[in-house]
Amino acid sequence: MSSESHGSYRSYIIGFVLSVILTAIPFWVVMSGVDISLAWAIAIIFGLGAIQIMVHVHYFLHVTVKAEQGWQVMSMVFTAVLLVIVLAGSIWVMTHLDENMMPAHEQIERVRNLP
Repeated sequence: MSSESHGSYRSYIIGFVLSVILTAIPFWVVMSGVDISLAWAIAIIFGLGAIQIMVHVHYFLHVTVKAEQGWQVMSMVFTAVLLVIVLAGSIWVMTHLDENMMPAHEQIERVRNLP
């Protein structure tokens, strides 16, 4: 293995600092009670989460478009596709939770009282 495939101490520190910042911002948005809409809060959380995944791939896994004659480009594309699938699936599940959750107490009592 060449030394180019491993990150420098500086790149690990940059990746760590970016990861902390990209974690702290959504945490602050949720915990501080900042006055923004739910849609904006979700957009911030998912957007910064997606950026954080790319930071991890670049700074910690050292996947770049320059290395290894570009074969890692496929890794980046695969990461992006998985990211879209996970984000879209998570949003879909969260938006449909109301329909798929257990019925309310009143609905259960109504069913029990049927002849």
